[in-house]
Amino acid sequence: MDSPSYFWFQAISSGVLVTILIADLLLAAKRPHIPSAKESAGWVGFYAGLALVFAAVLWLLVGHIQATEFIAGWLTEYSLSIDNLFVFVLIMSRFAVPRIYQQQVLMVGIIMALVLRGLFILVGAALIEQFSWIFYLFGAFLLYTAYHQAFRTHEDEHQTESKLVQLLRKRVHVSDDFDGAKLTTVVNGRRAFTPMLVVFAAIAITDVMFAFDSIPAIFGITTDPFIVFTANLFALMGLRQLYFLLGGLLDRLEYLKYGISFILAFIGFKLITHAMHVNELPFINGGQHIEWAPNIDSITSLGVIVASIAVSAIVSVIAATSQSKKEQKR
Repeated sequence: MDSPSYFWFQAISSGVLVTILIADLLLAAKRPHIPSAKESAGWVGFYAGLALVFAAVLWLLVGHIQATEFIAGWLTEYSLSIDNLFVFVLIMSRFAVPRIYQQQVLMVGIIMALVLRGLFILVGAALIEQFSWIFYLFGAFLLYTAYHQAFRTHEDEHQTESKLVQLLRKRVHVSDDFDGAKLTTVVNGRRAFTPMLVVFAAIAITDVMFAFDSIPAIFGITTDPFIVFTANLFALMGLRQLYFLLGGLLDRLEYLKYGISFILAFIGFKLITHAMHVNELPFINGGQHIEWAPNIDSITSLGVIVASIAVSAIVSVIAATSQSKKEQKR
């Protein structure tokens, strides 16, 4: 839909949403504290409710297809963002970041994620506009990512990240201790970087890896850059509060990665079938469209995504509860 009203809706809503996110992050920078579970739950609920209100407005002003695509995209990106939090928790723990400064680290991580995803969205949209065969590559990449997601551990990611962090430590002088949230400090009269720089580098590496996963995934649901952008924006909203709300509960979501893996595999398959429908590659079906390929609509996609998240979360809770009871009996 390219009507003037849709253009103004995009412009105004994007401006409002970015302002809300920036205001939230600035508030965290000015008032560093450890939010309570009640405060965190309130903010997470507020942002989830805001996403649903946005979807309702989108439905009324634009149509049910765009609204459904937004919800499916938002849930997909949100599940990937929760997986991102697993790595954030490990990074914070490994570098012993004081809890009171973790909000600021998360703030920087979210800003970097927003910028990276914004750039990837622009590049992805331009590629799709020019090359329809890019869907084959996106689909194959997501199928590979789904396999990697199901069988890798977060420690595997840390091995890659640690090598880059070790390289950084060799290049610059890093002090042993934090100096508040500062990036630099003075040690024995010599200016040095604090471990906070290394933490930010590790967070940045994580953001890049997850941006590579999330952008092809959302383009498998919709090719509307506005919906792609807003779904990612809402997925990042409340992520800081969700980190403190879940805390140690993240370890209990043991089977969430399998749900995410299934979602990525499903979207990868959907991308490939879509590529077959718009096929122009001369060495595939003589450059003709492949009409017999299944056409998966947005309602079906939403159902698969919701079911995958729900099943993996429920199984994780059941398994964690069962394990807890076994430990109590010992």
